[in-house]
Amino acid sequence: MRIFQKIAGLISDLRLAIGLLLVIAIASGVGTAIPQKESEAFYHQLYDPKPWLGVLHGDGVLAFQLDHIYSSNWFLGLLAWLALSLLLCSWKRQWPALQAALRWIDYKSPRQLSKLSVAETVPSSEPNVSLEKLENLLQSQGWQIQRQEGRFAARKGVLGRVGPMLVHAGLVVFMLGAAWGSLGGQRSEQFLAPGRTLDLLDSRGQSQLVIAVDGFSVQRDPAGRPEQFTSQLRLLKGEEGPELKQAQISVNHPLRFQGITLYQADWALAAITVQLGKSPLLQLPLQPFPQLGEQIWGLVLPTRPDGSEPVLLSLNNEAGPVDVYGPDGNLLSQLVPGGDPVEIKGLPIRVESVLPASGILLKKDPGVPLVYAGFAIALTGGALSLLATRQLWAIGEGVGAGGRLHVAGLCNRNLTAFARELPELIAQV
Repeated sequence: MRIFQKIAGLISDLRLAIGLLLVIAIASGVGTAIPQKESEAFYHQLYDPKPWLGVLHGDGVLAFQLDHIYSSNWFLGLLAWLALSLLLCSWKRQWPALQAALRWIDYKSPRQLSKLSVAETVPSSEPNVSLEKLENLLQSQGWQIQRQEGRFAARKGVLGRVGPMLVHAGLVVFMLGAAWGSLGGQRSEQFLAPGRTLDLLDSRGQSQLVIAVDGFSVQRDPAGRPEQFTSQLRLLKGEEGPELKQAQISVNHPLRFQGITLYQADWALAAITVQLGKSPLLQLPLQPFPQLGEQIWGLVLPTRPDGSEPVLLSLNNEAGPVDVYGPDGNLLSQLVPGGDPVEIKGLPIRVESVLPASGILLKKDPGVPLVYAGFAIALTGGALSLLATRQLWAIGEGVGAGGRLHVAGLCNRNLTAFARELPELIAQV
């Protein structure tokens, strides 16, 4: 039993809880700095040439589970340790403090009152009348009273003792929600061009929801930089099922539906429609070219029937222009979507249009209700913790010229202010 109490004391130590919070905060910062839940090849490609912080290569990042910190065994272990620490702290410290605040203490002699933090003694020719007046005054101000013969005890703000326990409980609920979301949640990012659909399947492989993108636009500033992305969506029940909802999403304005949240996360260029000479319009897929710069898309297009003499078409937004490069990397020409054809290597090439794609992030997090509930409980507890718990005792002694009224009290917050208020209370009786 002593060993258990010693272990419980160590786990519930405030310094340990603060240390755990610091470690969790640092780990969360690392999770922000390192991209999460990417493929193993991604981390090797990113960190093998240039190790993270000059120390960790791709293998190190994967070995320490830094590629999925929030669902890693060690991070969930830290959350469990902190939750246990908070629960034990509430059990060993906050619960006894609440029980003590709810327990009435009956001081019977003036000598006992004189030992309290705040104590006053004033002459009173009629101590019992003064006691009654003080009792009525305190009751009008919301104090609870327990009356005895020639004395009474009063208290106010007992709910303030519940506050720390609610804060601890809220943090535990919040951590449970975060852990549940990390283990049971789903996250996927898809690029969909207008007219395309995405079929979400349930655990049995059956169609759960179909997302159709009817329109997508990029709003740009005068310098051509993207400011906002907007998608027009339709949600369907199955491929040929009824329409469930029409909605518009944009950055910072997601859509929540049946436990799934759809975020407007990114954009891309999906395809380019070109005409080669007198050919029909050809819609060709675009692919990113990170070696040419950030957010550069393009395709290699042959200019001869046998596939020889290729050129590279590249662009960085749907409005163009489309740069045309030769095999030697020299800029041959620029094409404007919707403009006239330009002859390149003897072949007239015209760009009809460029099709942008909406980058939609789908998240399903079953722990969100617990996270919000944890926040609400913790905030409520924090607000209650601001309430000062006050206790006051009064004893009447003697009669006539030798009568005395003894008043003393305790307060767990702002004792100085309580010490100033006590003489003012006594002065009113």
